[in-house]
Amino acid sequence: MATGIDFELEEKIKVKYPKKYKVFLLNDDYTSMDFVVDVLMSIFHKSYEDAERIMLEIHKKDRGLCGVYTHEIAETKVVQVMKKAKDSGFPLKATMEEE
Repeated sequence: MATGIDFELEEKIKVKYPKKYKVFLLNDDYTSMDFVVDVLMSIFHKSYEDAERIMLEIHKKDRGLCGVYTHEIAETKVVQVMKKAKDSGFPLKATMEEE
């Protein structure tokens, strides 16, 4: 049954993107460069060349950017680094900060 009334609905959907977080590895005097390269390749899925470049940045600038992720993924990466370092007897630390 037609009533002759047209309804027009307009919905506005606002998409809010999740905040991103930078994950850094911090320099120390005890963790081997080879171990840092291994962490970058195994946890952050970097190529050998990128891992070596980031490792040198960490060595020279006291920290290096490993990647930018959503909060949950960044937090997981930090925990994975800490566990792998502890299991291997190294004091390597990872941090995250909001982008």
